[in-house]
Amino acid sequence: MDIVHTPVLLEEAVAYLAPRGDGELMVDATQGEGGHSYAFLSRFPSLRLIGVDADAGIQAVARARLSGFGDRARFYNGWAHDFFARYAGSHAGEGADAAPGMDERPDTVLIDLGVSSYHYEKSGRGFSFRKDEPLDMRIGPGRGPGAAELIARLSERELADMLYRNAGERHSRRIARAIAEARKRGAIESSLALAEIVRAAAPRSYGGGMHPATRSFQAIRMAVNLELEGLPLLLERAFAALKPGGRLGVISFHSGEDRIVKNFFRDRGRGFSVLPENPSPSGMKEPIVKDEGRKVLELLTRKPVVPGEREIRDNPPSRSAKFRAAEKLSGG
Repeated sequence: MDIVHTPVLLEEAVAYLAPRGDGELMVDATQGEGGHSYAFLSRFPSLRLIGVDADAGIQAVARARLSGFGDRARFYNGWAHDFFARYAGSHAGEGADAAPGMDERPDTVLIDLGVSSYHYEKSGRGFSFRKDEPLDMRIGPGRGPGAAELIARLSERELADMLYRNAGERHSRRIARAIAEARKRGAIESSLALAEIVRAAAPRSYGGGMHPATRSFQAIRMAVNLELEGLPLLLERAFAALKPGGRLGVISFHSGEDRIVKNFFRDRGRGFSVLPENPSPSGMKEPIVKDEGRKVLELLTRKPVVPGEREIRDNPPSRSAKFRAAEKLSGG
């Protein structure tokens, strides 16, 4: 078993989400290679856990890693928002089939919004600008077009807007122009081809040592997987699934993600409630929030918890991570 990913903010997640009783159920909603899951199961012998991931390949790694825990570890292959849909009557049964007993409401939910090193190193789907792979970037099935199709069909302006919105790319217009010109000569179908187009378009002084394609690849991956568009729905369904008194913890790596999480916790802490979901232009369903004056959660983290200097030194991808947690109140 070849583990390539180091879990971020592990000790902080354990501190805020540790079980408070025997036999509790935790959902690791974006499990990846199972680093967080392994730590929780190892440290809390009566804890039971369901690991959710849309990528069957990475879930196979987690299954092998957690095999020693027997039936304390169960698995769901599918998108987390589909998994949590089974707890809402009108959505019950949506998504992939679940193992028996997965209708029990969890005491704890952990959502890690980062992309695993597995996808860059092992998936072969074009996540890395340093490898020559098919330009796909889909984390799991059923999320629409891959990266090659997306950049082929977006207009130059839409490309620029996407690069700036998802990754804060300051040179988004010139990069989008270069992509639009390059695709006139033929389809852009490999990760190295796209990386070279972006590198050639970026100024020589780009990023103080950062590869010029870093932000562009991040932005495209986020667009392909609807990472920002799908987050409100994921948070709402995960929170609704929790038992009263249950805890929800979220690790984000992007300012837009953290803003969504912060606002979600703030609004529910001020008494906002949620009406049925509406379809959005992206095709995802988004919750409608209404102020009814009924507080449904208590913040556990007033400010985001961030990695310490040692973790950043030992695991550089952790440098942008932020962790927020909240507890569901009775009646929430």
